[in-house]
Amino acid sequence: MTTPGHPPASADIDLSQTEFWALPLRERHTAFAQLRSRDQPPFFTEPEAPFATPGGGYYALVRHADVAEASRNPEVFCSGKGATSILDLPPEFNEYFGSMINMDDPRHARLRRIVSRAFTPKMIKRFEDNVQRTAAVIVDDLLADGPGDFVQQVAARLPLKIICGMMGVSDEHYDMVLRDTNIILSGNDPEFISADLDEAVIQILGAGQELAALVTDLAARRQEHPADDLISALANANIDGEQLTPAELASFFILLVVAGNETTRNAISHSLMLLTDFPDQRRLLLEDFEPRIGGAVEEIVRYVSPVIFMRRTLTRDYTMNGHAYRKGDKAVLMYWSANRDEAVFADSGRFDITRAPNPHLGFGAAGPHFCLGAHLARREITAMLRELLHRVPDIRAAGEPDRLLSSFINGIKHLPCDFSG
Repeated sequence: MTTPGHPPASADIDLSQTEFWALPLRERHTAFAQLRSRDQPPFFTEPEAPFATPGGGYYALVRHADVAEASRNPEVFCSGKGATSILDLPPEFNEYFGSMINMDDPRHARLRRIVSRAFTPKMIKRFEDNVQRTAAVIVDDLLADGPGDFVQQVAARLPLKIICGMMGVSDEHYDMVLRDTNIILSGNDPEFISADLDEAVIQILGAGQELAALVTDLAARRQEHPADDLISALANANIDGEQLTPAELASFFILLVVAGNETTRNAISHSLMLLTDFPDQRRLLLEDFEPRIGGAVEEIVRYVSPVIFMRRTLTRDYTMNGHAYRKGDKAVLMYWSANRDEAVFADSGRFDITRAPNPHLGFGAAGPHFCLGAHLARREITAMLRELLHRVPDIRAAGEPDRLLSSFINGIKHLPCDFSG
């Protein structure tokens, strides 16, 4: 669990073990509370897996202050050596599946500048109008079909429909995109990926290649015949003489459909669990929906933390909050823990839609890597809850969730729901 020269973590807590992430939520939150109570950030050895560095390890930044400071200092805590994996994956693998998440400036700034300019006010307004319409259709279908698996019937549909619509991807590709995103963010879950590591790598690469081929073909057609969609805007974007290469466009598409779909889907799935487990908060929201839904969305994201961590690597020796880090050290920003930090959030284990202030890190902390899709995610969660709670006010979780076995995504694969209407 530890390496010479680094402080031990805890005799019974090892964040690198798959078994830890299979523990009940209460036990995991208790473990992180113990880690936050330590004077120094805990250090763990890397998981035993391909690309693991012999004797390598990482610091788990479990406190809000550490995660926030590391995020604000990208010149010290860099992303270019890999942000979405604790392991040092090949650079081409990182960029293929992580796009600008796994980049530092100036490349990160260049790509984000081009992509951001494609999200014009006109495009954003169109997205927002489409979100509410799509949410209404999903609830229409839910009422017609009756209660079943909330994830499949509701939560998974909205973000994927919106993202595919934004990009100009037709409905015929919906199932393929959903399948491939599930594989790429499968963690160690046997429902989506093989337990054999060689086979798993092939599955992940195959999923990425399928998504890349889809968008590359679509972009080539949109360059010849532009349409009113994001692919056309990105494929034809020219910002100060800079354009996206086909590889950059493909990797950004993978990032958008994977991150934008999975994280919002899981926030919506968890919202039904929370509004079932905390009926007082449901009543509070229904009493005055519009003024309170903004705070409710922020508290859902804080409480759930759909993305559990991102990794950084130290570019030089650095002292932060009393701890001395060395050049080359890996630091894993545990949003899941930081969002329960008792030093920042009073009664942090309580779900409270009126919590204010609520400086959660569910979309990442302030800095160049703050989530580009945060606004859209908030709109999707808001629209879905507006339709559900107004038209199916008694909808509730009807059983235990089937949770994704992953240290990276706090996911729900299946969730039975019920309602009488």
